[in-house]
Amino acid sequence: MIPQSEYAKKLRPLLPDAAFAPDPNKLFILLINVAILILGWAIASKLDQWSVYLLWLYLPLSLVMGNSVILLLFSSHDLMHGSAIRNSRLMRLVSFLGLTIMWMPPTLWKAVHNRVHHNNTNSLKDPDRNYLYEQPDTWGKWIQNLFVPSNEVNPLWLTVGMTSAWLVHTFRNLTSVVLFNNESVDYVPAAFKVSGKDRQAIAWEFLLILGIHLSIIAYLDFNPIKLLLSYFLPLAIGYAGVMFYIYTNHMICEMTSVNDPLMNSVSLRVPKIFDLLHLNFSYHTEHHIFPAMNSDYYPMVQNLLMIHYPEQHNLLDAGQAWRLLLQTPRHYKDETTFIDSLGDQPVTCPLGKN
Repeated sequence: MIPQSEYAKKLRPLLPDAAFAPDPNKLFILLINVAILILGWAIASKLDQWSVYLLWLYLPLSLVMGNSVILLLFSSHDLMHGSAIRNSRLMRLVSFLGLTIMWMPPTLWKAVHNRVHHNNTNSLKDPDRNYLYEQPDTWGKWIQNLFVPSNEVNPLWLTVGMTSAWLVHTFRNLTSVVLFNNESVDYVPAAFKVSGKDRQAIAWEFLLILGIHLSIIAYLDFNPIKLLLSYFLPLAIGYAGVMFYIYTNHMICEMTSVNDPLMNSVSLRVPKIFDLLHLNFSYHTEHHIFPAMNSDYYPMVQNLLMIHYPEQHNLLDAGQAWRLLLQTPRHYKDETTFIDSLGDQPVTCPLGKN
């Protein structure tokens, strides 16, 4: 295994300086998609004046709003890695705008994603990994068994999980930190701690996020049709799109004790329109090598990886990655072996390099 820092050291001289300069365009993308959601809710506030036979005309806007939900996470993700702006106060304010629709306090995201996940990717300390078979059968593990793509999952529950697993992920980590804040919490794959100051900030940010969501619901008059078309449906579409990427990022990879992005991460081949719409989020291995890089340059990094590490790079068609998820169990028996929830079906990791 090769540490992330070694890849970065080798490839950095081969990339232009512009790839590591802040790109304010990502900030504008975030704000544009906030505006799209606000416009969608403004239009939805008048739906009670529409004929019931014309309500279907709002569905394309629901789809556009759902894509904006995806983009708000991905643009906030890039922003908080420092690829758009470097002003910390402005970054915190704008990331709050972007992550509010995801119910994610930015201070929690900075801890769980930037600090813990990126430094311990797919290791025992990674809160985003699969559960170990030997971990206790807690409610968190039970929900993963029910929702997450595997060779055991029921298609109905998989569909439910696609639209709600993001909320489970947020709730798990939020309650672990705010209520307990110690590494012995057993209902998350890997618990972590934050400082007392950050713990307080996470709690206040969440309360403010809750207030904003309740304000949106109140603005829509608690009307079931308005809420269905402009709130619940866009969020379901957005969360499902986000989870498709997240499930394929690492969950079919080996666990690694050394943070080797070419072993513990997957990049996807998707239609170019999705790379354009989603800020090249499919280039996930490349992102883990250079987290603060302008995502426009990820294809350049991928080309370099295919030249220097052609056998190690996990580059899969999106459909192939999804099929592998559905063909394998979702617990780790050990670093290179998956096993089902009953412990009966060990399967060697299909992306293993050993």
